[in-house]
Amino acid sequence: MGDRREVYSLCCMCTGRCPILVEVESGVIKHIWGNPHVFGAKALCPRGAAGVAFEYDNERPQYPMIRDGERGSGKWRRVSWDEALDFIADKLKRIIAEDGAKAIALSDRGGPHTELHKLFLAAIGSPNYFTHHASCSNSVHNAHMSIAGHARNTVGYDYRNCRYMVVFGRNLLESLITGEARNVIEMINSGGKLVYIDVRWTYTASKAYKFFMINPGTDYALALALINVIVNNNLYDVDFVNRYVIGMEYLRSFIQPYTPEWAEKETGIPAEEIRKIAYEAAEAKPSVIFHPGWMTAWTENDFYLRRAIYTLNALMGSYEAKGGIFIAKGAADCGYKIKTPTSIAPKVTEERCDGAGTKYPWLRKQWGLLQVLPEVILTGNPYPIRAYIAMRHDPLVSMPDFDIWIKAFDKLDLVVAIDVNWSLTAWYADVILPESTYLERTDNVIVRRGLKPQLALRQKVVEPRFDSRSRFQIFKALAERLGRGEYFPWKDEVELVNWQLEGTGFTIEDFQKKGIIDLTDKPIWYDRNNLKFNTPSGKIEVYSEFLEKSGIPSFAPYERPSCPPEGMLRLIAGKTALHTQGRTTSNNPILNELCPENHLYIHPETAKKFGIKEGDTVIVSSDGTEEKIKVKVSPYVHPEIAFMLHGFGDIVPLRTRSFGKGALDSRLMKGKLKVTVGGNCPLYETFVAIKKA
Repeated sequence: MGDRREVYSLCCMCTGRCPILVEVESGVIKHIWGNPHVFGAKALCPRGAAGVAFEYDNERPQYPMIRDGERGSGKWRRVSWDEALDFIADKLKRIIAEDGAKAIALSDRGGPHTELHKLFLAAIGSPNYFTHHASCSNSVHNAHMSIAGHARNTVGYDYRNCRYMVVFGRNLLESLITGEARNVIEMINSGGKLVYIDVRWTYTASKAYKFFMINPGTDYALALALINVIVNNNLYDVDFVNRYVIGMEYLRSFIQPYTPEWAEKETGIPAEEIRKIAYEAAEAKPSVIFHPGWMTAWTENDFYLRRAIYTLNALMGSYEAKGGIFIAKGAADCGYKIKTPTSIAPKVTEERCDGAGTKYPWLRKQWGLLQVLPEVILTGNPYPIRAYIAMRHDPLVSMPDFDIWIKAFDKLDLVVAIDVNWSLTAWYADVILPESTYLERTDNVIVRRGLKPQLALRQKVVEPRFDSRSRFQIFKALAERLGRGEYFPWKDEVELVNWQLEGTGFTIEDFQKKGIIDLTDKPIWYDRNNLKFNTPSGKIEVYSEFLEKSGIPSFAPYERPSCPPEGMLRLIAGKTALHTQGRTTSNNPILNELCPENHLYIHPETAKKFGIKEGDTVIVSSDGTEEKIKVKVSPYVHPEIAFMLHGFGDIVPLRTRSFGKGALDSRLMKGKLKVTVGGNCPLYETFVAIKKA
């Protein structure tokens, strides 16, 4: 038996970043577990466990490449790292000389490991950093910023102690984070009640105390009716509201038309059941959670739906209450200061190209509006964008309007894909830089915010199998070639980590003990007698003067969603425990074997109407684009929808296991590169036609 060791690290098979424990024998990974010091057990989701197969899969970029044919032709030539980096740097230098650094844009998936990407952009002087959140959580983020002044990812949920939770379409038990799912199950097992609202039955629905299949696009109507019952019957936490909520008279007046009887006609949920939810929640307050969701790029009114849900939490007095929601605590709450690479970045004076924070003053600049980028590239307005770097991000899969993105790519001088996968964006890039996998690199220290904050570190487990480099090595090398090396003063990742920890008494070696560093042994709650929110008033702003002055009403009147035209269905996409971010998992040897393709789920009444039966292959079309997919007929989806899992329909031939299997939902989403009030794309306002292939 060879040398055996265990290494603590962080998973990267989805955006959850779950702490993991990796077993290594003779330099080969044998197994990946959940970190028992965090989860209390070694449980891990299927995606995380399949990280071993991901590491030893050869179907990924193995060395730097420069395109040697038409974009999308799959013709490449292998080059050295120096040649690839010099090629990129020379292009960027010319662009900067002619149009300034603002002509360079970069996007990634967001999160705490993006510090080096943002530092690089700031170092060269570009303001145009984007995340994927336009097709994910922009609306819920901007909603909470407007109502309480805190980012979406700093809101936490005390699931274990919750007595009553209402969830709008978030498939908590299947779609993403292992620890979150465990906590929800513990809540249910200890007597907490879960009410689940969705257009389809899910695993979360199967564990719910009550499940309601709502009419598509009417969630806002339900939320308004719940507020109506709670306010008109004085079911809210009077003391909390009087202390911390601004705008109750405005709210009371606004919600009067939205009775349960009115909402029943919109949502399909009986008025009496709506009243029961309101009364049952009120009985359990403040240990109540109205969950605002994660992926919230649904409809035009998402921003107001999420504002309404956060308002329900405020009415319940749930903020900083045991079993409610809380502002997730960080290192500073424990007396520590963790340095961030962007803290040494120069100030960028150029305005963003997308209007976030300027044209759209109520939409924060931090995440950007990626849906605007193709139009800016194609029109040159407000200024030219000539280079685009996709940092392990695949907008050709995650964003709508594929054809417009391709046109935009064709106009760019340079497209660079830095990735661990053969993403579709990499397939259309000019240069591919293979990033070392999450098991082959060390990243910057992150703070796991919560009631008991921790420091966490993704640590290198094994040596890279191919000619790849870490993100630190890539951006440091590019910065040096562009004359900005002083902003990457660390010689390697170890030096970076220890620099981040200066003054804390910790070093990188401390992560070897159990993978995380506990910053406190007791939960930290803010004093409910002295709460202060990051809004202009310091309170929860149901009525927001900032929004109103920006020309945006605090709440908009409900508008009935458009129904599918005759012969069409509303397209809805979702996730599964096997596949979350599809390009990371759909070609994985193990996960692909378990779920090799997606299917189109339609209701039996719908199938009969269209003359379709179980197992038929159908053509799903939208505005001239067609996708082929097999059908599953199920009573567990709403009759007006067609549901499929996200991330299939692969057209990159080098991904042999997933190539040509299933359909890609985003290719069918046309005309959705819009800036809604919440900054999200209205992805689920897509209607499709279906016919037998």
